[in-house]
Amino acid sequence: MDKKLKLLKEITDLNAVPGNEKEVKHYMSKKFKEINNEVSYDGMGSVISKLIGDSAGPTIMCSGHMDEVGFMINTITEGGYLTIIPLGGWNPLVVSAQQVTVTNSKGEKFHGVVGSIPPHGSSTPKIDDRNKFFEDVFIDIGCSSKEEVLSLGIKRGDMITPYTEFKVMGKDQKHLMAKAWDCRIGCAMVIDVMENLKKEGHPNIYAAVGSTQEEVGCRGAMTSSFLVEPQIGFSFDVSLAKDFPSGGDKEGYELGKGPQVHIYDAGTIGHKALFEFVCAVAEEQKIPYQVTVMKGGGTDASKISTSRIGAPSLSIGIPSRYIHSHTSMIHYDDYINGVKLMTEVIKRLDKDVVKKIWES
Repeated sequence: MDKKLKLLKEITDLNAVPGNEKEVKHYMSKKFKEINNEVSYDGMGSVISKLIGDSAGPTIMCSGHMDEVGFMINTITEGGYLTIIPLGGWNPLVVSAQQVTVTNSKGEKFHGVVGSIPPHGSSTPKIDDRNKFFEDVFIDIGCSSKEEVLSLGIKRGDMITPYTEFKVMGKDQKHLMAKAWDCRIGCAMVIDVMENLKKEGHPNIYAAVGSTQEEVGCRGAMTSSFLVEPQIGFSFDVSLAKDFPSGGDKEGYELGKGPQVHIYDAGTIGHKALFEFVCAVAEEQKIPYQVTVMKGGGTDASKISTSRIGAPSLSIGIPSRYIHSHTSMIHYDDYINGVKLMTEVIKRLDKDVVKKIWES
């Protein structure tokens, strides 16, 4: 397994939900220190490392959010089952009968399954009311009583995350299946771009950020960008892939066709001059890319772009099938090309280029 693939496996295997990003935070801190030996934090728990190429140059903030969609334990029943609170946007259709990991406050992990009622049972939870659906969902960890659960150190507020094994798939061995591509792929990009810039140089300050609580409102991006004060901002995240039956319009949403440059999503209208600059670099370097419009959803770019006096910002997405579920899939080439594109973009964002973008 090559170095980049190893990074992707390691970072997706970690467990982190909104408000409990510790495992990924420690991993990113370690990687930042190995490359740059400089790490700081904001009050929301986001991790920041500034790689200085030119201290007089502009600050370019690139954020990947550390949290994944998951759950929090709400109650422990007398029979030893766990009821849950969803963290992030879950489609009820993808929840039942899935395997999960329960992590207690000591970091100890326990396997569980989302309970489901068979069709020849009495009833199933209704899915037309999302809040009502999750009131009826429970996790079974193989315990027979509340006391047995508590003896394992499991308590209210502990996190529950999807359980999926990382897999390299397909004849070409380029399709990668894992949990939490949203947004460990962005975290990995932040790290790999930093490593490239350390070797190749850059005329600015590269502010690498692993942000918190994106899935519940991009909260860590708000506080970290307030601290960093960027002149240009990028969110590295997943984006939609629709290249499957019933996926609809596939143009701009295909695996293997390159990273996606968002011109619009529900949280951000991409800065037009910055958008044109990124596309021009991609074409100059012959890096495949896709232009994407997302009518729903948003990324950290929404908060970076409006922090303090604002910063021209864009979302750069790696197309992913089946996000906000237990299992999602990306194409390895899209990741490699995403890292290559953003390395080349940041190498060109000197103070004169940034001034022109601001003045456009």
